Amino acid sequence: MNLPFFIARKYFFSSKKRNFINVISIISMMIVAICTAALVIVLSVFNGLRDLVGSLYSTFDPQIKIESVKGKSFELTNELMATIEATEGVAIVTEVIEDYAYVRYRQADMVVKIKGVSENFLDQNRFGEYTIVSGDLKLKEDGVNYAVLGQGVQYALSVVPDNNLHPLQIHYIKDVKSGSLDVSKLYSKKNILPGSVFAIEKNYDENYIFVPLDFARDLLNYGAKRTSLEIKVKDDHAIDDVRDRLRVALGDGFRIQNNEEQHADLYKLLNLEKLFVFVAFSFILAIGSINIFFALTMLAIDKKKDISVLYSMGADDGIIRRIFLGEGAIISLGGAALGLILGTLICWLQQTFGLVSMGMETSVLEYYPVQMQVTDFLFTAASLIVITFVISYRPAVIATRYNSVKHL
Repeated sequence: MNLPFFIARKYFFSSKKRNFINVISIISMMIVAICTAALVIVLSVFNGLRDLVGSLYSTFDPQIKIESVKGKSFELTNELMATIEATEGVAIVTEVIEDYAYVRYRQADMVVKIKGVSENFLDQNRFGEYTIVSGDLKLKEDGVNYAVLGQGVQYALSVVPDNNLHPLQIHYIKDVKSGSLDVSKLYSKKNILPGSVFAIEKNYDENYIFVPLDFARDLLNYGAKRTSLEIKVKDDHAIDDVRDRLRVALGDGFRIQNNEEQHADLYKLLNLEKLFVFVAFSFILAIGSINIFFALTMLAIDKKKDISVLYSMGADDGIIRRIFLGEGAIISLGGAALGLILGTLICWLQQTFGLVSMGMETSVLEYYPVQMQVTDFLFTAASLIVITFVISYRPAVIATRYNSVKHL
């Protein structure tokens, strides 16, 4: 007859010879705990960095962006604007003209991206309190145009905000037919006062200057054409739902993307890096769990007489295998539980007190960001279950070989 599993296990593990094997089991449990905690912490750091990147880009880029599928610009008609504004969930529609231009300030010069935006751009509140590092945020005041410069542009040109004596000279090369001898027709030029400086992300800070839409339209000679439209969604509407409605309303002629889709390659790279880190640490976890294999194998050899006794009392191969698989699960999953608790505690301490700093004075955050996600815990637990079964199964099979009375 078959013995109950708990009775078989109690009899089987009652020997005093297990002291050495117990030490190995405890060491194995600690290794699993440390590897599990490390995996949870690293995945949480990747989540934090992903959220940080997303927050940086959401400051500069709109919630929804509309561009033409063909060409870099499209004609903005009253009908098109009315269709977009009538779409449920759309709060603000900002017109944008964006192109490269040559900028000169005193004796310094560089090529930048001029981004002309309509007056309601500031109503989107994408430049937060800590984004503007110098000057007052404004694009137009008392009929005077002002530019909002990236901090990298300011450094390169040595610009002094709110300095009415030295304006920015912006030149734009026109698309003229060859053979023209009039040099003045080759480019357009307009002056604008520097009003404020923003600091968001290096790539933006070193390349962008925001100007009023009419200033950019006259300088770049775009007329009714726009390079994009930037949408702010109402607070009580989901961004993806509004994006889908706009895709239906505008058809296939426009590319309509949310913030993550605007940087699809970057997010794919971050997800791929996180996947590789998970796989790499899973291998490390598997290597750390090899001690469990040796502990169970030594246990099977040490307990071959007891195994034979269990067989003589009616135990079958299934009971013996479950005993060893259960022992492996106790060691591995016990260590995993400790590791998950330890990893959660360290992540919470990092979130609350900032244990580890970024180590850079110019970093956006002072401390490494961490963000715990339930899916990371689930995937970690799933990988541990698989590793535990694979490592424990072979010793369990070896134990079933001692079913002969000759081992008594």
